[in-house]
Amino acid sequence: MAYEALITDDAEIDLQELYEYIARADSIGAADHVLDRLEELAGTLAADPSRGSTPKELRSLGLGEYRQLFFKPYRVVYRVLDKRVVIYLVADGRRNMQSLLSRRLLRS
Repeated sequence: MAYEALITDDAEIDLQELYEYIARADSIGAADHVLDRLEELAGTLAADPSRGSTPKELRSLGLGEYRQLFFKPYRVVYRVLDKRVVIYLVADGRRNMQSLLSRRLLRS
């Protein structure tokens, strides 16, 4: 069963900011590599969105419908809604994820 993968405006901004940070801190080549891998990971969700795990930070809030995939240290957080996979967050997992996920997802 194929799903339609969608990315929220917030997640698009996450990708842009991540790219800019890596380009400044490392190189454009490194930023291109990370962006390509994250986009590839997000694209594979259309084929099998159930393979991700539930983020423990969200499970503790009773939000078990969200899932995540990793391209370490980066995390892609999404939710399956009918035939759509909606990506809500792309972030460096070394950040305070409890706070970030709570703020981002509880307001959406």
